[in-house]
Amino acid sequence: MSMEFVTLTPENLESEHLCCIIRTKKAHPGVEAKRRWLAARLAEGHVLRKINGKECAFIEYAPLETAWTPVVGENYLYIYCLWVTGSPKGSGVGRALMEGCIADAREKGKSGVCMLGAKKQKAWLSDQGFARKFGFETVDETPGGYELLALSFDGSKPAFAPAAKREAIDDPCLTVFYDDQCPFILQRVEVLRKHCEEKGIRLSLVHVDTLEKAKGMPCPFNNWAVFYGGSFRTVNQLDPAALDRLLRQNGPTGA
Repeated sequence: MSMEFVTLTPENLESEHLCCIIRTKKAHPGVEAKRRWLAARLAEGHVLRKINGKECAFIEYAPLETAWTPVVGENYLYIYCLWVTGSPKGSGVGRALMEGCIADAREKGKSGVCMLGAKKQKAWLSDQGFARKFGFETVDETPGGYELLALSFDGSKPAFAPAAKREAIDDPCLTVFYDDQCPFILQRVEVLRKHCEEKGIRLSLVHVDTLEKAKGMPCPFNNWAVFYGGSFRTVNQLDPAALDRLLRQNGPTGA
């Protein structure tokens, strides 16, 4: 397996695939939304580094100060996603990507690297068990069982923003917060919208379109968050089957 990596830049952003959804010629709304989002983020120090070629293996991270997540701290890098699937799995590519991120943090004089985790691994979060092998430790947690993992170089620690620990909103209806950071999201939103219309489920979709909104989220947020009955439920992106399970498990809201 090749260990040649490509880092996205303003110059190659339009020509390189984004790794998580690899398409050849067919346009994909989520991919194009991601490109637009990335175009504005690269100047802020956002990094997306991927294996060269048509396989799926990449890491995406940003300076914590400009990362779209309700985590605060000084001089850290925040990992949004580390994902390896298909033939690269088990080849050491994931280790190389993580080691590259940690080395980048040290070279830039950062205080450390952090990422979102949970007491029970979530499908749409990077593997925190893998991160712990590099020395990441839990430095903060929310009442709902989400954790902030950090590898500190100098003893300092980032933390969840106070609002993120509320894990509650006033509206009892099904509410989904989302941004354009993940190319799966736009398609997921449209599928949920159609499903809820067909089932008569009241749905509120909230587009998180600024850094300020992301930093002020009332729950952990990596690009997606679901509330129901006024309570935070998950950061997992939901398909109709997963949504129906959530509604059955939590009963009617009276909304």
